[in-house]
Amino acid sequence: MPLWVSIFFVLAGLFSFAGAVFNWDWFMTHYRARLFVRVLGRNGARVVYALLGIFLAALGLAGAFGLLT
Repeated sequence: MPLWVSIFFVLAGLFSFAGAVFNWDWFMTHYRARLFVRVLGRNGARVVYALLGIFLAALGLAGAFGLLT
């Protein structure tokens, strides 16, 4: 995985995680997040976005350290 892709995944993961942890209103009312909020409730959507952020950041770090090919 190229380094720029790994950096992108880490940054996207951190962004998603921060949006969930800090409960950014503009993040949770975005039209793409509204489906999760409607189905899971706001706290459920926050959990999903936090887990997604952790997964993306871990994927990026694994790619940066050469654990993925």
